[in-house]
Amino acid sequence: MARDLNDDHINVNAIAPGPFKSKIPAPMYASEEIERRELANFPMKRWGALEDAAGLTTLLASRAGAYMTGQVIPCDGGATTIG
Repeated sequence: MARDLNDDHINVNAIAPGPFKSKIPAPMYASEEIERRELANFPMKRWGALEDAAGLTTLLASRAGAYMTGQVIPCDGGATTIG
């Protein structure tokens, strides 16, 4: 898609979100004990915040991200590093 839209000067990127506190991972924080255990496995030891994804979105929409296209960028607090 990035290649197809390049001639129209459209950059195509994707954000791959990790552990954000939402309805989807709700079982991971069903109780404080389960939440503590799950967060202990995350490198940053916290849930992602909307501001975390917003910062990356701002980068991609700004001049600073103008030379980025065809990328899938994890926004996961390092969760992809734990294998």
